[in-house]
Amino acid sequence: MKISYDLYRGITAIIKKELLFYSAYEDFYAVANKSICFKKYCTAAYGADFSQDGFSDIKQINMILEYAPKVNDISILDIGCGNGKMLKYLQSKIGRYIYGFDYSKNAINTARSDNSPNSDFKVGIIGEISYPEKLFDLIVSMDSVHFAENISNFVGQIYGWLKGDGVFFIGYQEGDIMPKTKNYETSKIAVALRANGFKYEAIDYTNQTYNMLNHKRKTIIDFKDEFYQNHLHKWYSIILNQTNCATVSYDEYKKYNARYIFIAKKLNN
Repeated sequence: MKISYDLYRGITAIIKKELLFYSAYEDFYAVANKSICFKKYCTAAYGADFSQDGFSDIKQINMILEYAPKVNDISILDIGCGNGKMLKYLQSKIGRYIYGFDYSKNAINTARSDNSPNSDFKVGIIGEISYPEKLFDLIVSMDSVHFAENISNFVGQIYGWLKGDGVFFIGYQEGDIMPKTKNYETSKIAVALRANGFKYEAIDYTNQTYNMLNHKRKTIIDFKDEFYQNHLHKWYSIILNQTNCATVSYDEYKKYNARYIFIAKKLNN
């Protein structure tokens, strides 16, 4: 169901269950927060347990560390932070102040539960939440910009939140929610970045993602008995289905799917 912008902005509380995957993510984080089995699966599939549901493995998360600004007391915002595990990992490596928002109340409750120092976690929706101008040195969006009703408008907001020499790091998948385009220059996120005064480096991560999805598929099949023993039949099926796109050859896969990593900075810096 496509939600009109006015409805999306005006009566959020009423239509929350209509938001993209809202109910599924509430259920997902309820499971991820409690299930030892799921934590073991994430570690095996992605290289670390950040309660992932998608395309971001530890190799991509560590790329954020490589491109983060080299400044003291770095402030980081994670858009769609989930239960905060990835953000707290970044804080342990490079950050001092961490901020995150997500539309899942279950996820944010978990993020807040350990009272992490110098942290600010909010329940919020892309397009509605706001932050002060030039607050962040690093803004991260791993597969979350597609939740924006208007991607270009949201990227404009991000431009305002980012410090002059800050970095906007984006993991962006095509062929899943976003349509496949010719190349990274024609992707919706690249168009939005250029329209809002960003310059960027783009890395084609499609091959690595294809390999990751095949590893993810093998891993979930290996965990089938444990998932069933823990009454996670539904999530076993969901995760297995997420990898169906990678059961074809790589040449066939890349006709319909692509993944790009964007490292964006303000043009005037």
